[in-house]
Amino acid sequence: MFRDRSLVPAEAIRLAALGILAEGPRRYGDLAAAVRHFTSRIVGPSLDLMGTSLEPLRYERLAEAEPGDGRDDPLLRLAPAGRAALAELLRAGLRAPVNDVAKLGLVLKLRFLHHLPATEQAEQIDLVARAYEQELARLEDLRASDGAAPSLFRDWLERDIGEVKVRISWLAQRREALLEPVRIGADRP
Repeated sequence: MFRDRSLVPAEAIRLAALGILAEGPRRYGDLAAAVRHFTSRIVGPSLDLMGTSLEPLRYERLAEAEPGDGRDDPLLRLAPAGRAALAELLRAGLRAPVNDVAKLGLVLKLRFLHHLPATEQAEQIDLVARAYEQELARLEDLRASDGAAPSLFRDWLERDIGEVKVRISWLAQRREALLEPVRIGADRP
């Protein structure tokens, strides 16, 4: 992880692989293809991401081959240590999604967040909202310091600011929807 606890590219790949395995066993080749498909649809082809091997998942006992499956393309399942590693990666910090790896970390977090308890999901949604609030502050600062820019740039910037505000609002709604059942359960005797 980076110093700010956000994911480095290899950890993003690990998060994708563990999240996919949490949803069911996969053959090694199918898992590699699913990770490659998902990540390339978010960030496009990237040597930083595609060059990461999934083999350490087995060496670190995060994924296990099904017993008796000695094939070249073994059926892998998530090991208990892998479930713990998935939860830890889901709790990783986020950078404002201004580059491809940060965007991938955000999308992976949202894709596999359902593997955490509702209260932790809400905490992670808060983390995502804070990252967008940082991006909003950055964009608003740019707007304030570059107010005399040509209208095409100002229009683009206003649109970007509007999109970030919509995402922050949407995240707040999702957080509330997650916590509502928790609150209702806490109100019962």
